[in-house]
Amino acid sequence: MYKVNEIFYSLQGEGFNTGTASVFVRLSGCNLKCSFCDTSHSDGRMMSAPAIVEEIMKYPQAPLIVITGGEPTLQLDDDLVKALKLTGKRIAIETNGTRPVPAGIDWITLSPKTGFDGADAHPCTLQHCDELKVVYLGQDLAQYDHIQAKHRFLQPCFTSDDDARLKSISDTVEAVKRNPQWRLSMQTHRYLNIP
Repeated sequence: MYKVNEIFYSLQGEGFNTGTASVFVRLSGCNLKCSFCDTSHSDGRMMSAPAIVEEIMKYPQAPLIVITGGEPTLQLDDDLVKALKLTGKRIAIETNGTRPVPAGIDWITLSPKTGFDGADAHPCTLQHCDELKVVYLGQDLAQYDHIQAKHRFLQPCFTSDDDARLKSISDTVEAVKRNPQWRLSMQTHRYLNIP
């Protein structure tokens, strides 16, 4: 059984797969307490792997399943991955990199939180990913140089305060201009009001 916060169909709003129709499986629970987190980690209902697959298959047209959280590797295991593979869809995960990722995942998005307020309970140990997506708060980007990633994205930290949000965007744009091996990622779903 897995504690699931929500399963929903939408578009991936950030990173490499922005704009891709996806079924999101948000697993409950996290091993970090980042100050900017927007997810309630205690909410959720217990579901079996077949029940999760049944819910996903309500959206047969979606080519991608995105396993997210919280920290999905706290629950995602070989049994659930095998069940998800039966859907015929690609499987992506969004992880903070503090725990191993099960085999069989098609796309790994690593979003390390080391050094952020409230996020130092466990270090990021994942060294390889398809996509490195960093919430930019002015930190030294050299700390991520050792991570092998096919794609590198900097993302402004979203806030409801207009002035702070615009400054975060401006700072992130300038950081990408100084470090062109990174690309800008925006949480487009927030700006377009897509769930």
